[in-house]
Amino acid sequence: MPRAKWVVASLTVALLSTTVVVLQRTEGAAPAASTTDDALPSRALGLSGHRRLVRELEQSGESRPGEATRPRRVAAGPLRTVSGPLRAARPLRLRIPSTDVDVPFGGQDEEASWDSAGPAPGAAGTAVVTGTALRLGELRRGRTVEILRTDRRTAVFTVVRVSPGRASEWEEPPGRAQLRVIDGETAVLARLTGHRSSS
Repeated sequence: MPRAKWVVASLTVALLSTTVVVLQRTEGAAPAASTTDDALPSRALGLSGHRRLVRELEQSGESRPGEATRPRRVAAGPLRTVSGPLRAARPLRLRIPSTDVDVPFGGQDEEASWDSAGPAPGAAGTAVVTGTALRLGELRRGRTVEILRTDRRTAVFTVVRVSPGRASEWEEPPGRAQLRVIDGETAVLARLTGHRSSS
């Protein structure tokens, strides 16, 4: 918009606002419910489409000039307890909320790798996941490990044991859905305790 038109529009708004204030004081009228935007059409201000929306957001305090808009995370579904194993589904991501670990399954570098010869995470049996930089040594009993799967469910496991080494001597009852996560010299055993739906 040319600068001259913007100045004229601004002066018009200021004049209208001053007139309303003077009338309210002299006549004892109740405060006007409409805003200056209502008194002056947006076309007169040269505002339309997304420019008008941005201006309204700035005035309402929802955003400020120069601030980057942060993407909003979609809230996960409620945690549902399970009474038995889930159906088999391929794992997509490994998450450990207490240590801020969130890596994809890919088997390279710092990514997680699932032993596909065994059960899928969340299915009956003990699924084995390995990786590097998973910070398993920082885990404690009662913390959770989450596996996002292709069936749009997130299997939630609760840690029951943390041990140095690969811990192959652990007794693992058949039929129960468990997860063994191995990172370097630390191994974690966790049991399936719930799931969340991402749909």
